[in-house]
Amino acid sequence: MSERKPLEGVKVIEMSTFIAVPTTARFFAEFGADIIKIEPASGDLVRFNGVSEGHLGSPYENTTFDLENAHKKGVVINLKDPQGIEILFKLLSDADIFLTNWRPQALAKLGLDYEALRDKFPKLVYGALTGYGETGPDKDLPGYDFTAFWGRSGLLGSLYQEDSAPNNLIPGVGDHSAGMNLAAGCMVALYKAQATGVGDKVEVNLLHSGIFAQAIFIQAAQYKGMGQTYPTSRKRADNPFNNIYRTKDGRWIQLSMPPFDVFYPKFMPLIDRADLVGNDRYKIDSIMQNHLNEEFVSIIDEQFAKKTAAEWTNILTENDIPFAVCAVWEEVLEDKQAWAINAFESVDYPTGKRAMVRQPISLVGTDHLPYEKAPLLGADSEGVLKSLGYTDEQLADMHTRGVFNTWGDFKEKIEKRGGLK
Repeated sequence: MSERKPLEGVKVIEMSTFIAVPTTARFFAEFGADIIKIEPASGDLVRFNGVSEGHLGSPYENTTFDLENAHKKGVVINLKDPQGIEILFKLLSDADIFLTNWRPQALAKLGLDYEALRDKFPKLVYGALTGYGETGPDKDLPGYDFTAFWGRSGLLGSLYQEDSAPNNLIPGVGDHSAGMNLAAGCMVALYKAQATGVGDKVEVNLLHSGIFAQAIFIQAAQYKGMGQTYPTSRKRADNPFNNIYRTKDGRWIQLSMPPFDVFYPKFMPLIDRADLVGNDRYKIDSIMQNHLNEEFVSIIDEQFAKKTAAEWTNILTENDIPFAVCAVWEEVLEDKQAWAINAFESVDYPTGKRAMVRQPISLVGTDHLPYEKAPLLGADSEGVLKSLGYTDEQLADMHTRGVFNTWGDFKEKIEKRGGLK
């Protein structure tokens, strides 16, 4: 007898695109919920981003789409057709959660806003994710990870060195954070719905998620003149022990020792500056009050440049100093610790085995689901509609009229798009 999964029996209808909300639905899928992903005939656009993200554009080997959409059923429904809305309502009639990142005005136009669905399905948990929230002057702006989470929140404007450009960005950082926030909120609302029979709306947005991620320093910015203003420089780090240093072989090492004065007498001998132990000039209060940050950082710079990253790794590890060599992606893929904590799972693809990233939550007493591929566009349309009670004749009629589509409708076109024919 197979083990019952924690969320087995929970039904989730996902109507979204890109990364954040699909991440939320994938969280529920990972723990056994039944996920039905509704797409238009054009498909979730992430299906076609492969080449621009440095991997294949094949529908049969799309690691980005699989990351966000494994363990789901894929259905293509035309929601502009009244019968398409009828199908959606049938799906929602026994659903526990509805997830969407459509703009509120588009949802309202189709009668899919929270207020409309609350009346029809009072126990339903409604999870909505937007770029900038659903109130305020900018609520209708298009919101993406790069803009709402990184740019508008202040994150990108603070993460760069003086006299340089803001950091290069990679897709998904803000989306994954916001998506997991939405998952947490939906779990709370689901608990409430199961206890009271009354659902709720969970609102999450990228801007607030980005602000929360930096809350410590955004709040501290209210105390004028006490810290650095941006752009800043690592050479003037407020706490030189929370800083990056370059090694003899050109690698960067990130130190993290927030209680500066506690670590000082232990750390200085490790960099061959035991002569500075006991020197009150370099207590953190003195460094800050006398603006000695650049002077002290230069001392550490000079010492770190004398040894390689491997040599520093041995020294710092043996002495229990919190640090990390700034790894690149290729190194992370080979990180034994990452594999030991099941951050990755090896999955077979047409071109060979690939390391796929698992969601960062594990239950000790529950085995995780073996990694599956995401559904092909419309792959489960017919099966899902049959489960709603439609006859073969009704299905044939609706298919002919374009109320729903199957993978067979798209296969040749999408294979060509992926360079397979």
